[in-house]
Amino acid sequence: MKKKILVTGGLGYIGSHTSVELINKGFEVVIVDNLSNSEKGALDGIEKISGVRPTFYEFDLLDSDQLDNLFKTEKLDGIIHFAASKAVGESVDKPRLYYRNNLQTLLNLLDAMVAHGVDNIVFSSSCTVYGQPDVLPVTEQTPVQPALSPYGNTKQICEEILRDTVAADANVKAVALRYFNPVGAHASAEIGELPLGVPQNLMPFITQTGVGKREMLSVFGDDYDTKDGTCVRDYIHVVDLAQAHIVALNRMIEGNQKSEYEFFNVGTGTGSTVLEVIQSFEKTSGEKLNYKIVERRAGDIEKIYADTTFSNKELGWSSEKTLDDMTSSAWKWQLHLKEKEAETV
Repeated sequence: MKKKILVTGGLGYIGSHTSVELINKGFEVVIVDNLSNSEKGALDGIEKISGVRPTFYEFDLLDSDQLDNLFKTEKLDGIIHFAASKAVGESVDKPRLYYRNNLQTLLNLLDAMVAHGVDNIVFSSSCTVYGQPDVLPVTEQTPVQPALSPYGNTKQICEEILRDTVAADANVKAVALRYFNPVGAHASAEIGELPLGVPQNLMPFITQTGVGKREMLSVFGDDYDTKDGTCVRDYIHVVDLAQAHIVALNRMIEGNQKSEYEFFNVGTGTGSTVLEVIQSFEKTSGEKLNYKIVERRAGDIEKIYADTTFSNKELGWSSEKTLDDMTSSAWKWQLHLKEKEAETV
């Protein structure tokens, strides 16, 4: 019997790529998504790549009754929880939205898990839980600093909720994956990052500017204490990230956890500046990017990148793709979107 996995936010950027990797590894996938930051067309992309169309439920995880009905209908073996609001800048402007969406949805999910005897959850966390660390690179032992945004704070609180739930319920096991910065797209260009409205993340803003959809890219600050003055992030290819979820899930299913609640850094271990990402894009796409330096943005961390030694050793996983792989696949995806838009005109 195939193991059946619920992927919340499974039509979103990371969720859709993880759904593909799950299917490729022989899992049965059930997706729930409210389409607030995704499109139903991602189902077609998942099916084209994998040959399988996952079962799809369209509702909001804030609706505990519908969630309970899903758990009654589907006999689940585990959950990968992506569904959350995720833009740092927006969270500063709309904190209550972020606390409601990100905390209550996890609580509803855990209630349903306990009620229906589903034991395993992989949680989509973030390196923002570290705040602005005093020492780089960031290890799993790096102290968690006060969050610099409501978004970062929700991830810290969600991890605390998971830790306390696992301590209180002997059956529940959890792995939190602290992502660094996912970018890129599937090599097929059938799925990729598709932000609704103006992108909040760097890579889609770069590719949309490159294709002419945005007039100019704003680089927020060039006076940080970094090699070229722009912020440093650890960018990881979304397919490498997706594969880390399968490894974490199998770790629980196969009983290989060292403790009932674990957390791991998921990155490349290399920091790149915003200008280095722009330079890689210009190289792999052949496009000259229109950008300008503007004031710093509220909530931005100066620099952060991972020490992945622990996750590489414990999970037997490591990232494989380069920054050029990330920018070239993101550009290929953007060109695919442009073709699709031209067909519908």
